[in-house]
Amino acid sequence: MDTIQSDNYPIYFNNSIDELVTFIKKGNYSRFFILTDENTGVHCLPLIKNKIDGLGDYDLIEINAGEESKDIDFCIGVWKMLIDFGADRKSLLINLGGGVVTDLGGFAASTFKRGIDFVHVPTTLLSQVDASVGGKTGIDIDSIKNIIGTFTQPKAVFIEYDFLKTLPPRQILSGVAEMLKHGLITDAAYWEQLKSSDLKAPSVQLVHRSVEIKNVITIEDPTEKGIRKALNFGHTIGHAVETYSLINDKDPLSHGEAIAIGMICESYLAHKKTGLSAEELAEITRVFSNLYPRYTIIESSFEALLAIMQKDKKNQDGKINCTLLTHIGQCNIDNICTETELCESLLYYMNL
Repeated sequence: MDTIQSDNYPIYFNNSIDELVTFIKKGNYSRFFILTDENTGVHCLPLIKNKIDGLGDYDLIEINAGEESKDIDFCIGVWKMLIDFGADRKSLLINLGGGVVTDLGGFAASTFKRGIDFVHVPTTLLSQVDASVGGKTGIDIDSIKNIIGTFTQPKAVFIEYDFLKTLPPRQILSGVAEMLKHGLITDAAYWEQLKSSDLKAPSVQLVHRSVEIKNVITIEDPTEKGIRKALNFGHTIGHAVETYSLINDKDPLSHGEAIAIGMICESYLAHKKTGLSAEELAEITRVFSNLYPRYTIIESSFEALLAIMQKDKKNQDGKINCTLLTHIGQCNIDNICTETELCESLLYYMNL
């Protein structure tokens, strides 16, 4: 797989851990630090440890796994560890983990001493095709996802496909949802290719294609003023469902599971508002329903779901804003959706 050049930083696919070693050697950093969670510390750190142990003094910072760690308290913990370990402006933070680690680590690094260098070594499919690319960093507050953050580009991204072998099937499918989204918003041929592929073990070629799609969009619109909003398809409703599940369920939905629900609901809205055909709506609904488990949404939760949507960072003048498809492979940004329409879309999912 070719290296992808993003906005002033490379995304490596070949020999990525060796490329990481070369990057550290050339960077002339005073020290470097590795941020992990307890899962990546066990399953992924050993795969790179023997290659980085000879590179000088470094320290590990570990957080708890899961979305609950992506908050200001854990961020303060990372800052304090950097202070305790003597990090200076010439230090490097290596974010070795999934989306929580890359989002939190990127935010912590971009704000520590007004910004130190960081790189991402994404270890989940979701973080490889989504969170590690594009320069978004962020943390949650009061269960509102990514409400605090910066647009700060990493110095490099190192995608090691072998890390995906450490993941349970549910985590693979969580990332697949974002890959399917990439096809739906911009590339109908890629959507067709994904449909005919083994999505329990997506190939490195498919991962590479998803990164290409996201990279092209984020280079064109790095701070989400226009076309980058296309990447929000499924996320207005999906993030609300994800947040609701995180608050109320013993076994919360994964990000991809929630976004799959969001994409079904927002495809229904697209059929009603922006011209998506009934056949395309049925196809999208079928694909996601076959891949992801049914989630029970009850009508009495609508008020809570709408309240979460009202706090979405994409809203304009207090109105709930969605990206909607016009056809499979094409989308339209900045569609204001009423509460009645949003509830109708949730009912559509409930009645499948």
